Amino acid sequence: MHSTTLKVQKKPGIMLWVTTVTILLVILIDILVFAATFGINIFLTAIAIALAIISVAWRRRRFLYGTIGFLMALTFSLPLIESATLLGLLLSAVGLGLSALMAVRLMPARLEHIPLSLLRLFLPAPTRMVRDAVAMRSPMQHQAARKALPWLVAWIVPLGLGAVFTSLFAAANPLIEAVLSKVRPQAVLELFDPIRFLFWLIVAAGIWALLRPKLLRKRRRKVVVQDAAPKTSAWLGSAAIFRSLVVFNALFATQTIMDLAFLWGGVALPDGMSHAEYAHRGAYPLIVTALLAAAFVLAAMRERSPVRDDGVIRALVYLFIAQNILLCLSAMLRLELYVEVYSLTEWRLAAGIWMGLVAVGLVLMLLRIWLRRSNAWLVASNFAALTIVLYASALLDLSSHIAQFNVEHSRELTGQDLPIDIDYLSLLGPSAIPALDRLMPRLVPGSGLWAKAGEVRSELVRELRDHSGDWRGWSWRAQRLKDYLVRHAVASALPKRQNDRVVVR
Repeated sequence: MHSTTLKVQKKPGIMLWVTTVTILLVILIDILVFAATFGINIFLTAIAIALAIISVAWRRRRFLYGTIGFLMALTFSLPLIESATLLGLLLSAVGLGLSALMAVRLMPARLEHIPLSLLRLFLPAPTRMVRDAVAMRSPMQHQAARKALPWLVAWIVPLGLGAVFTSLFAAANPLIEAVLSKVRPQAVLELFDPIRFLFWLIVAAGIWALLRPKLLRKRRRKVVVQDAAPKTSAWLGSAAIFRSLVVFNALFATQTIMDLAFLWGGVALPDGMSHAEYAHRGAYPLIVTALLAAAFVLAAMRERSPVRDDGVIRALVYLFIAQNILLCLSAMLRLELYVEVYSLTEWRLAAGIWMGLVAVGLVLMLLRIWLRRSNAWLVASNFAALTIVLYASALLDLSSHIAQFNVEHSRELTGQDLPIDIDYLSLLGPSAIPALDRLMPRLVPGSGLWAKAGEVRSELVRELRDHSGDWRGWSWRAQRLKDYLVRHAVASALPKRQNDRVVVR
């Protein structure tokens, strides 16, 4: 009885602390983020939430767990200092999720279970605060509500008469009238506009789910007595898997030999087909082929599969996976050949990264079969590889690299290939300014392309400066660009327009 009483007394203390911290964080995030340019404010928001998580852990005497969780959140949020990109936000959310799990000792003991635990944390997050609010209803709270009603009623007379007296004093005293005239009721209404209120609710729900994390319950599986020997299936039995692997290996070998000849060996293609066309037609279908092949291997080599310990089939599976890895490498080479001719874009760069991840996933699948690991191990390994790639991508200024690549491989600099696409450079944002500075000295002064490049550069500089007026929008990437502009104020004699005619100075 005594322990139950202590438990009831401790829970309101934690709930009161979580509620107070949530309200304070909502106020802070409203000041930092609402109607502001994304920048260092997003990193500060992540750190504030991480500190709130560690405060809850420390109140529960979990000092070590809270500190480790904070270091995790800090590490995953560091890319936000470079730039507040979508990738940075995603990584920061993962770090905060890990921190929340660590603070309440829900972090799985085995790394392969972490992705599933994060999924079970974030799925019920939007309704976590509502569920807690419903669960907290008790007779004590009803009694508190009954006490609160007379307290509120007792304020009606002083506030009402106070407003009347204030209006009378304002009519009699010009100084009071002058002070009251400066009060803007519209400011109060702007503070409580529907969009802002919705923002508060979303932020509060997210913070509450991290301060009081609870995993989505697993469905209980019915215990079924398994036979001593696994049942065979006509669709994926030993004979079907063996024949499929023989046929698939033969088909893939044909494609592999052709890729080795045309892409790697330099054999001439049929008349009317260029290497760029050959590369473009196969880059994306080959990745889909590799994904389908991977799904087949997972189904064939599943746990309790009748062929899991068959030496011949395992050898065929290894050969099949190896051919798929080579297929991914060929797809990446095809994409590279196509990019060299038709320039680089964000989607093509993302496709190349995706192809590399598929190749890594196939290698991990081979290791999973070789080491006899579980599918959870495979998922966790791919999750780790994806996290590393996303972390590196969040730290790099990919738009700048794309712009530099396109300029370096343009006809204006190489004398061949396609002419530079100034319109696409403008879509890359201020990160394209150094690439434009590399391009403009190679253009003919006074030409239309030279004038357009100068105008685009001026617009990008203006865009960068417009976003730099508020300290909340500061980022390390933007600061490097501003420092660059100090050193390179003008790329060359930039064009000026008078009466829609380019004037060269």
